[in-house]
Amino acid sequence: MPDMPTDIVYTWVDDTWPGYADTLARYAATGHDLNPNRTRDNLDLLKYSMRSLVHCPWVRRVYLVTASPQIPRWLNPNAEGLSVIHHDAILEPRFLPTFNSFAILSALYRLEGLSDRFVYVEDDMLFGRPVTMADFLTEDGKVRLFPRLRFAQPPAAADRADLSPWNRSLAYSNALLDGAFAPARRREVNHVPLLIDKGWWAQMCDRWAGDFEHTRASRFRASRNVVPEYLYPWFLYYTGRGAMMTPARTLADSAYVPLENTPFITALALWRAGALHPKFIALNDGFGAHPRKGVERAARHWLERAFPVRSRFEL
Repeated sequence: MPDMPTDIVYTWVDDTWPGYADTLARYAATGHDLNPNRTRDNLDLLKYSMRSLVHCPWVRRVYLVTASPQIPRWLNPNAEGLSVIHHDAILEPRFLPTFNSFAILSALYRLEGLSDRFVYVEDDMLFGRPVTMADFLTEDGKVRLFPRLRFAQPPAAADRADLSPWNRSLAYSNALLDGAFAPARRREVNHVPLLIDKGWWAQMCDRWAGDFEHTRASRFRASRNVVPEYLYPWFLYYTGRGAMMTPARTLADSAYVPLENTPFITALALWRAGALHPKFIALNDGFGAHPRKGVERAARHWLERAFPVRSRFEL
């Protein structure tokens, strides 16, 4: 496995791109649809994530998947080993424009020229120290899966109006798993890079073809959507192709950093991430509608100290 070509696939969007916010507002139906936490790029996190690829010398090619015609202002689209791909290359016209991360992720395996196994990395994920294929695969070739301490919503919560679309979709994904395998309480999976086998991913999509069709047809996250990044690890686990790590191993290898508008909370979370020196770091946007400038500056300062060396992908 270490000798197999392996690509990185990022997903990214910037709601300050001219016209994007207007398009988003035109299709939005609820407050959740307008949540800036999912479309904001106020810290250039993708830039620092690409800098952190210095810890991943095994990467063959990097794909950036985004809404047409967006390209990060700092990115050199002609950089060696980089492909910038827009949603229309992987999703049918009837599904576009889409603002649903579940729909976009479900179709990434269709990218032309993509390696048979690739690592999916969201733009708020970073590699904190050297990472090898052994961090994604066990010695017998199973994909390492990293559960959180928290349990996902049960199937009965799939239509609860008081829950977010994310949690309703987790509940519905649990219903699919219960029907296919056995009823169980399942932990959420941690926000870390995910090794995806294209063949296995296609099997998952075929097994629940109607549910994935409904998900891709939802322009925003919606009830009875599938959460691919949750369904896939458990699908691998139940089919004998994934190995579930302990929550303790998850905590040792990864740091989930909530970026809140409270300076003390964010400073403490960033300090903890630096002190633990994990392999995987996720900086989750919890700023709300109006990020405080002081907190943004503190986060940028931390990022510059942690990843000071420009990558070949920058202008």
